[in-house]
Amino acid sequence: MVRSVAMIAAATAMAASAPAYAKGCLKGAVVGGVAGHYAHHHALLGAAAGCAIGHHMAKKQEQQKRAAQQGTTPPR
Repeated sequence: MVRSVAMIAAATAMAASAPAYAKGCLKGAVVGGVAGHYAHHHALLGAAAGCAIGHHMAKKQEQQKRAAQQGTTPPR
């Protein structure tokens, strides 16, 4: 429990100083860290995977938003 809280605090501190391209990483890391903690205590692995997935989803959403503004279909 203490390890998870420390990891979330560290992720929050790093995200506060991270560049804008890390959009979606913090939210994904928190969700992935919690899920990983409950799945056989793999919080770090879950946080890393959550960060990657969160960043991917944020990028995909941004592309869809941009495509909707231009009136085109988004790439898959």
